[in-house]
Amino acid sequence: MLDRALRLHPQVAVRPEPFGALAYHYGNRRLVFLKHPDMVRVVRSLDEHDTVADTLTACGIDQARWPSFDRALTDLVESEVLVGTDGAP
Repeated sequence: MLDRALRLHPQVAVRPEPFGALAYHYGNRRLVFLKHPDMVRVVRSLDEHDTVADTLTACGIDQARWPSFDRALTDLVESEVLVGTDGAP
C-alpha cells in the first residue's frame, strides 16, 4: 500500500469531529470513523503526493507508525473511501 498513489473517492465527504472525522460515502452509504487527527491529515493529503509513503513523510508520521497506517488505509480502500489515483480500488 505504501507505494500506491491514493485519493479520496469522489463520492466521499469528510466531516471534522473532535475525535478525528467521519467519512461518508454517498454511493454505498457507508459511514467510516477516522479516529485520529493524524489519519484525517493523511487522508486529506493523499492526492497532494505521489505515494502513500510520501504522504506519511510529508505529514510527519513517524515510520514506526507506518504499519498501522498501512492497515488502516488498506481498510479504507476496501470500504471504498479511498481509491487509486487512476480510479482503481
